[in-house]
Amino acid sequence: MLNLPMDLRFDELMIKTKFDFLMQLSHLQLLGFVVAVLVIYVLRSRKPKGCLDPENFKEFKLVKKTQLTHNASKFRFALPKPTSIFGLPVGQHIVCRGQDREGKEVVRPYTPITLDSDLGFFELVVKMYPNGRMSHHFREMKEGEYLPVKGPKGRFKYKVGQGRAFGMIAGGSGITPMFQLTRGILENPKDKTNMNLIYANVTVNDILLKSVSPSFERMTFSLKTNQEDTLSAPLLVEELDNFAVKFPNRFKVYYVLSQPPETWNGGIGHVSKEMIQTHCPAPASDIQILRCGPPGMNKAMATHLEALGYDSKMQFEF
Repeated sequence: MLNLPMDLRFDELMIKTKFDFLMQLSHLQLLGFVVAVLVIYVLRSRKPKGCLDPENFKEFKLVKKTQLTHNASKFRFALPKPTSIFGLPVGQHIVCRGQDREGKEVVRPYTPITLDSDLGFFELVVKMYPNGRMSHHFREMKEGEYLPVKGPKGRFKYKVGQGRAFGMIAGGSGITPMFQLTRGILENPKDKTNMNLIYANVTVNDILLKSVSPSFERMTFSLKTNQEDTLSAPLLVEELDNFAVKFPNRFKVYYVLSQPPETWNGGIGHVSKEMIQTHCPAPASDIQILRCGPPGMNKAMATHLEALGYDSKMQFEF
């Protein structure tokens, strides 16, 4: 029995009651109470389980398909719940399964441009080639259909602070792993890694990941079509440029076009040794040069990097 004076106010009575109750608990009971509180805290703070399975394909519904260029689109797939996370570590990719135009099964790796901080969905940017087998599947996909996916996959496992800087060389749709890594680094306040990106394409219209934010300034370029007709194409400043504006001391991007417009201040032709020397961190034990592009480009970049003194530990090909 608790002996309580009758002249206490209600709030004082409640405080004294709780205090006396705790004082009368045995040490074992008090320990059990502390453990219960800790368990509740851990369960509430634990990161939710992701939706991916590295061994088995799971199907995700296509909810939005957005055309970005003449041969590239962005695909948004829904997760089971609006609060679900995809469960893909930064630097990793997924494997997608589909059918080619002959109905034969085909699987290909893709890197989402979204992170686990994007709840309830994931997005892929896919460049669809005329004779590409998986390209056919994505080209024919309609909203409401399902895509079989498994993961995470990949040899690149990023950890905060694993290097002082990254140099990145990307071609075409090879920008997606670079974009994912860039987002992961810049959106993490604990990560201070610097990045320098060289992004190569054929024309301005081939540059992927253009922003759709109305806050970006529109630009007009004079372009030439295959019929040599001059046209004026309004473009939005790329999301990559937005990163460069927001983090000028940590992220820089240099565009290279093999068929540039008449007014162009970026690189022209193919990525050269001189461009790498100028726009990527110099060889050092605490840097790494990442590359992702068509096979011919990857091979040429490996030759350039070796000639510039980057050893195998300083290079990684997605």
